[in-house]
Amino acid sequence: MSELTAHHVGVTVADLDRSVAFYRDTLGLPELARFSVGGDAFSTGVGIENAQASFVHLDAGDLRVELVSYNSTGEPQEYSRIDRPGATHLALTVDDVTAYYDSLSSDVETVSEPQTTESGTTIFFIRDPEGNLIEVLSD
Repeated sequence: MSELTAHHVGVTVADLDRSVAFYRDTLGLPELARFSVGGDAFSTGVGIENAQASFVHLDAGDLRVELVSYNSTGEPQEYSRIDRPGATHLALTVDDVTAYYDSLSSDVETVSEPQTTESGTTIFFIRDPEGNLIEVLSD
């Protein structure tokens, strides 16, 4: 049996260019690849009839972040709360959470200022332009 290893974390967005700009320019993740996928195999694989999507892969060190925008008639959902079943977030580490927080542009939506939790981890959350949660942390 094959051993599973991590490949990427996918984030579905409505405006791919705006999201790429945020992840590249605000978070500093370099772009690795840009491509589109469609066809019967893709539609069957994702379980959406006539699915077509554009993808951008970004380098987050040991993790690849995949931004994907589907040509879909689905409506965007409201901001998710992290305590809801099915909620997801991307977590990225930095050496100094407070310095990173202080370096963010004022137009970046933050959930809170940095907080040190009972476990000793310092965290804060931001939202990307689509409302997806990103945790910034240090141990």
